[in-house]
Amino acid sequence: MKRTGILIILFLLTFGSLFAQKNEDKPKLIVGIVVDQMRHEYLNKFYDRYSDGGLKRLMNEGFVMKNGHYNYIPTYTGPGHASVYTGTTPATHGIIGNDWYVRKLNGSVYCAEDSTVTNVGGTVNSGQISPRNLLTTTITDELRMSNNQRSKVVGVAIKDRGAALPAGHLGDAYWYDGDNGEFMTSTYYYESLPDWAKEFNAKKLPATYLNQTWETLYPIDTYIQSIDDNNDFEAPFSGKDTPTFPYDLAKLQETNGGLGMISSTPFGNTLTLDFALAAIEGEHLGENGETDFLALSFSSTDYVGHRFGPTSKELEDTYLRLDQDFKRLLEFLDNKYGKDEYLVFLSADHAVADIATYMESQNVPAGNVNMGYITGQLKGYTSQKYGEGDWIENVSNGQVFINEKLVTEKGVDLVSLENDLANFLLKFNGIKEAYTATSMRNTAFTQGSAHLLQMGYNQKASGNVLIILDPNWLSGGSRGTSHGTGFTYDTNVPIVFFGWHVPQGSSSRYATITDIAPTLSMMLDIKLPSGSTGQPILEITDKK
Repeated sequence: MKRTGILIILFLLTFGSLFAQKNEDKPKLIVGIVVDQMRHEYLNKFYDRYSDGGLKRLMNEGFVMKNGHYNYIPTYTGPGHASVYTGTTPATHGIIGNDWYVRKLNGSVYCAEDSTVTNVGGTVNSGQISPRNLLTTTITDELRMSNNQRSKVVGVAIKDRGAALPAGHLGDAYWYDGDNGEFMTSTYYYESLPDWAKEFNAKKLPATYLNQTWETLYPIDTYIQSIDDNNDFEAPFSGKDTPTFPYDLAKLQETNGGLGMISSTPFGNTLTLDFALAAIEGEHLGENGETDFLALSFSSTDYVGHRFGPTSKELEDTYLRLDQDFKRLLEFLDNKYGKDEYLVFLSADHAVADIATYMESQNVPAGNVNMGYITGQLKGYTSQKYGEGDWIENVSNGQVFINEKLVTEKGVDLVSLENDLANFLLKFNGIKEAYTATSMRNTAFTQGSAHLLQMGYNQKASGNVLIILDPNWLSGGSRGTSHGTGFTYDTNVPIVFFGWHVPQGSSSRYATITDIAPTLSMMLDIKLPSGSTGQPILEITDKK
């Protein structure tokens, strides 16, 4: 009996030790970083100007999927953040736009909107936010559920959707309120702000950052990756005649959103990192024996990119400054947890098109589509052909919503009407393709624009006719740019893993952003998000 007892004890000690080692072999913290409107190109375009400790370090010491893409249309912020963290596309997770038309409401719903909650901190107008419109779990949800919610998850961004959707249904989220300069949350998460968040807001950092002049980080004549500073393609701030450095922020903020103006400067990214580091300390992330998760999104790159475009000196300067923020973050993580004790991934919620008028000036086929004009033409055409009536209910997000109630009342065949409108739309310059909802439901498209549309098409929420613009065409004005298409300038984004158990290297193999969450699931040995359709990146998960 004694010998048997000793053997049992030795067995338990041996395998208990192995089990403990297995449990200990996990990152203390995961930092998921989504840079709003970041092309993969920017990693290489500005590489020589990056510091050794920032983005260049991620690239050189981590694993880079150089041919990473979005695999659906439309490429917007809300769907992008949702897709990265759910491992699936809008067809499944339900976030089909930043906002979208809802027939039964006869109006639009915002992707992170929740009328059942209100603000905690910030102001009332910014408080009705939660992840309830997201139909699937996220990798952050699955992490929490894997250990009875002992892991902590915190989402941080200037944009509310950039915080709430990545944090998932079970995490906490904080976003910036430009009305009063506070980071805030909603009653979905808390009844009052944690003390550490109150202390951060009390510092009034937005006012400090905006009480300065935005000048280039380095001499402006060294910004050789950008076109002339003064040009006709970029949109100046209100109160300034030209889109040129320097920018007196203390003066300009009066006519550009007050404290909200920080979002349109690189200092919005710096402020976001300030708050994220405060969250790490305040929530003691990575210190409780379980893997915690910081979902960090840098939003200011999008605001700057929309206004000035990807060839601007403002955009170049914003990325050089963002590199400094990355360096500060990595140094902080090294000092707090130790190298290789944390895991980082970097991606983007979409990329961006070049400014159409700039492309035209370079003799590249491009242009701007006036969707207001086209909507008017659609309404006139349907009334003339099918009789007087409001046949067109809504046109938004490149989709046409037909008044299906009127169709039924008039006895018109809906499928024929959809086809008719699709053919009519092809008459307009800048419209390349048009697909009907019927074709989206009845045909399994496997490639091309139709496949991307289908991956973004939700049967309950999407419209009757879906539009694809020609390459380099936008639906906007003569200055500034946008995104939303399935062309590579909108889809090719960074996919970079760094740190804990990540090999050094790169691959040119095609990969998608929906592969990020499955990769994390395999690395952490936890369940895939409930709607996941992506595949793990084997170069990382199956390294030898």
